[in-house]
Amino acid sequence: MKLTFLGGADTVTGSKYLLTHGRSSILVDCGLFQGYKVLRERNWATLPFNPATLNAVVLTHAHLDHSGYVPLLIKNGFRGPVYCTDGTIELCRILLPDSGALQEEDAARANRRGYTRHQPAMPLYTRSEAERSLDRFEARAFGERFSPAPGLWVTLRPAGHILGAAFAEVRSRQTSILFSGDLGRPNDDIMRPPADPVETDYLVIESTYGNRKHDTSDPYEVLGRSIARAAARGGIVMIASFAVGRAQSLLWGIHRLKREGRIPRDLPVFLNSPMATDVTKIYQDHHKEHRLSRAETEAMCRAATIISSVEDSRRLNKSAGPMVIIAGSGMATGGRIIHHLHAFAEDPRNMIVLAGFQAGGTRGAAILGGASSVRIFGDDVPIGAEVVGLDSLSAHADADEIVDWVRRLPHPPRRTFVTHGEPAAADALRARLKRELGWDAHVPEHMERCDLSAGAAS
Repeated sequence: MKLTFLGGADTVTGSKYLLTHGRSSILVDCGLFQGYKVLRERNWATLPFNPATLNAVVLTHAHLDHSGYVPLLIKNGFRGPVYCTDGTIELCRILLPDSGALQEEDAARANRRGYTRHQPAMPLYTRSEAERSLDRFEARAFGERFSPAPGLWVTLRPAGHILGAAFAEVRSRQTSILFSGDLGRPNDDIMRPPADPVETDYLVIESTYGNRKHDTSDPYEVLGRSIARAAARGGIVMIASFAVGRAQSLLWGIHRLKREGRIPRDLPVFLNSPMATDVTKIYQDHHKEHRLSRAETEAMCRAATIISSVEDSRRLNKSAGPMVIIAGSGMATGGRIIHHLHAFAEDPRNMIVLAGFQAGGTRGAAILGGASSVRIFGDDVPIGAEVVGLDSLSAHADADEIVDWVRRLPHPPRRTFVTHGEPAAADALRARLKRELGWDAHVPEHMERCDLSAGAAS
């Protein structure tokens, strides 16, 4: 069995792991690169294998850095099935067409305003191409053993990150390898904790927060104080949020804050994300995967006024505070949040809340890092608003939680590959696994190839 790191190495995005066994080959995760330009350009690079020869794709979850390359893979010749949980399929039905539509919009805007070096700017794939790709998806239940290719068997188990999220156990007759995907937290307010890992020869572990421990303070207390502070000065709170998972945590938190009187009960709250609205409804159909009751899920859904149309979204930009706007994308790389930042980021009465991990090279990372301005629609937009980082709402396990999870393995793996993290985070987790557990841990490089039968990199 051979493993090639086509993404998720040297970076926290673009997860793609090519696994070959004899004449069989599968791709575990199929994500888009995001963030720095040098990473985004990898999305346009030719893959080092013919997609037509691939037997199948196995997805751990629906986030675009794990699923967003699927339409392009199909566009480039992949003919096989895409296996994942039912929850992941439902979320991909929302995320992938939206990704295609945003790419079309971004390309059209760049061509219209002339701020592209490409003539003309083109999307990686279109909305219609993304919609057609969904015909290849096939659901597999948690705990169900299936064979995506001759000689390989896969079992998906709950990872607790978002709805449908799984870690993937892949076995041949000789070797086994476990892909963590993105691990959730043991004490998340909404999602249930990850299942325990199973015996494996090799482990591929994420390291998004491999060098950090989440703030132990109540994230909703921090959110409440921040919103109350901005509301008192008549400000507009812009919360950049991922549509899947984070938006729902924010809605649940705002519901609680209003119920407990920690923010004004009459404070207008808007969810300006059609995608997040659709995702929130899916929580009602997957109540076994999360901790909320049906009544609590309904209360979460009622916590904000839904903004659906483009016209209503534009009207928000002409409105006065105080109010709260939750909008995607979570790293301010696109979506409706950037329109609100363009309109409101300069005013010191206002507030920008970044409610999750901000990958290097994104607008969110620049704003959180103290940038005096960011580029939006070809304009340099000053950042005068108060900036608040809120990573304690993260759906990713922190360094301690990752180590606690891997400790539950019955025996140490022959080798552990530390992936899906910025270089400092990945190396910190590698060192910790070696120091505390005595494990053979390795941070692979992009395009590195490993022979798992020998355990050696080439």
